[in-house]
Amino acid sequence: MISAWPFLCAGTGILCWPTVPNRLLPTPRLQLRVLIPPRRVLWLAPAVVALPLGGIGAAIATALLTLAVRQEWRSRRETSETLTRGERTSTVLRTMVSELRAGAHPVTAAEAAADAVPELAAELHNLSAAARLDGTLESAVLPAVAQSWNLARRHGLPIADALEAARRDVDAEVAFTRRLRAKMAGPRMSAIVLTVLPVGCLAMGQLIGANPLAVLTETLIGQAFLVAGAALLWAGTAWSRALTNRKVAP
Repeated sequence: MISAWPFLCAGTGILCWPTVPNRLLPTPRLQLRVLIPPRRVLWLAPAVVALPLGGIGAAIATALLTLAVRQEWRSRRETSETLTRGERTSTVLRTMVSELRAGAHPVTAAEAAADAVPELAAELHNLSAAARLDGTLESAVLPAVAQSWNLARRHGLPIADALEAARRDVDAEVAFTRRLRAKMAGPRMSAIVLTVLPVGCLAMGQLIGANPLAVLTETLIGQAFLVAGAALLWAGTAWSRALTNRKVAP
């Protein structure tokens, strides 16, 4: 008969095994982490630079002009992203309709669309998984696909016809957005020229020796005028952007 004492003694010895003193352990290396400020803070960098050069008025004016540039850049980026999203959605719908017309299952058609548009593959796979589980399809990225698919399943409609109707709507919206963007290119360019014109006049005055920057940065009334002018420029760009980005029914 094997006694349990040897195992008990071995376990006790392992628990009592001496540990290495801290002074003998290698010193951990210091890891320096570079703190990268967020993008919102980086937009304030020109104002921080202008503060010691031109005073508080120049800093506020620079912040307002930087805000105008940032909002204009964000508006153009959102418009481009909207067009890209619409084109990708149209490609997905067109691929699914083609597969369904050829006799494929809706899940198979969605997987084929995922191969055709890799940027939306994850969302299409989620829709396919929800369809396999007979659940409600929801998608914030592809609402047209999810709504058309749910409508066809709920009312027994041909899913190819529902997706084709959604594709026509998406194509019409993309085409209208492109036409509106092309027609508003002239007014937007005029707004940009009118916004840059005061800055160009300051530069011209500085070149001919009038020295307007000294008046705007070294006197109290000059700094007040500088802030007021920058505020008016920002308001002008915001108003122009609101007019040119206004959407009407196609």
